[in-house]
Amino acid sequence: MRGAATAWIVPLTAALVFAVALSATLGFLEVSIPDVFAILAAKLSGQPMPAAIDPVAATVVAEVRMPRILASVLVGGLLGVSGAVFQAVLLNPLADSYTLGISTGAAFGASLVIVLQIFGLTLPPGVTIPIFAFAGAIGTLAAVLFLASGDRRLSSTSLILAGVIVAAILSAAIGFLKFLADEQVGLIIFWLMGSLAGASWASIFLLAPAALLGTLTAVFYSRDLNIMATGDRAATSLGVNTVRLRLILLAVCSLMTALAVSVSGIIGFVGLIVPHMLRHLVGPDNRLLIPLAFFAGGLLLLVADTLTRAVLPVEVPIGVLTALLGGPFFCVLFKKRQRDGVTAF
Repeated sequence: MRGAATAWIVPLTAALVFAVALSATLGFLEVSIPDVFAILAAKLSGQPMPAAIDPVAATVVAEVRMPRILASVLVGGLLGVSGAVFQAVLLNPLADSYTLGISTGAAFGASLVIVLQIFGLTLPPGVTIPIFAFAGAIGTLAAVLFLASGDRRLSSTSLILAGVIVAAILSAAIGFLKFLADEQVGLIIFWLMGSLAGASWASIFLLAPAALLGTLTAVFYSRDLNIMATGDRAATSLGVNTVRLRLILLAVCSLMTALAVSVSGIIGFVGLIVPHMLRHLVGPDNRLLIPLAFFAGGLLLLVADTLTRAVLPVEVPIGVLTALLGGPFFCVLFKKRQRDGVTAF
């Protein structure tokens, strides 16, 4: 297990560091990789900026590009880990944050505050789109658990059905909010399509603790998730409290998803594709799959955001880009598994 973890985590970490450095060089203002490291070293150490570094380049890299780059890594990692855990908890290969309506709930909360601002309602200081998005996601989880509570075992079927019901209601509510927004509907649509353009260092300070604690919690319960894959009855006989495990991990991963969505908007397919891709490469062991999902998710979203920010002629909403890239990939993978005689991932 340790050898396998080293064999995968070390190269993924190296690839992620290189991708971060390369992404920081790309954009309207070109900066070399050595200059990027010099700027970051000076900022982190509090030392004066080297004289050879252009002050404008230093400001662009440290205050504009790096917050967005790090936010893309953290959001991708959060979505990747959440997707892997949701699939393991619900025993459903198509499960992710959308299955339980968590992302839809966050979208509803953000859309609501946008509409309130359009109508001129003055909100208390500190009440912003991320706060409403977070509240919407948590409220959705509470509604799903309430609907599924009739099943004392909180089975996967009950949770998925409750999630589908709540997501359908919230989707209709978002449509109504779009209607109310009238000419300002573009503000809601742009947020729903996902973007990291508004990421700041405050976003990093919000996402980093959630990424660390959430991933560590998921890894801590990864052995129990492996046992639960044998079925609720077998897991219970081996001493795993499946109801408590589901509640804990659903709550933790919903919080992770809510924070990610509150910063970036709706970004699809990362939490769905990354666990499938890794499961195909490293196997189903959650002790290895979950930490790898963080690095792979962060790398995938960083590449996608760099493409839309610095490579494409116009900035495409990142949620659209991930769907365009992830959708065909998932279709090809699904058909390949069908040809191989495997109906599930």
